[in-house]
Amino acid sequence: MIAALKKLLKQQLGEPGKAISRQEAASALLIELVLADDSLANQEQQLLPELLVKLTGVSPSEADELIQDAKARHEDATSLFEYTDLINREFSLQDKQALILAMWQLAFADGELCQYEEQIIRKTADLLYLKHSELIQLRNQASQ
Repeated sequence: MIAALKKLLKQQLGEPGKAISRQEAASALLIELVLADDSLANQEQQLLPELLVKLTGVSPSEADELIQDAKARHEDATSLFEYTDLINREFSLQDKQALILAMWQLAFADGELCQYEEQIIRKTADLLYLKHSELIQLRNQASQ
């Protein structure tokens, strides 16, 4: 009976201690952003793999795989903290700024900024300990 409960918990919670990579964390945050308005616009769909390649240094095929994994993970996500915690440990300040810039670029890609997209970007920047002035500067850079 205990073995059956353990098996059920593993199925429900996933493998304990299974760490995600920095590339998976970045792709998960970008997916959370583009799915914030419950749709994935063509412009966002085209820009997303390009940004992942640029941000993480993966190949285009690996970027596509990361996107598919992040979409699957999106259903079970409970907070941004699990991703931002890893990013805080493994990304430099410049890498964090590049991630937030990519998020702004994705948010503006479809021609309109959804309030939920902006909330996710602001929350992510806050969890990454970026200054408000940096957030605004990156937003202005992306909207030009």
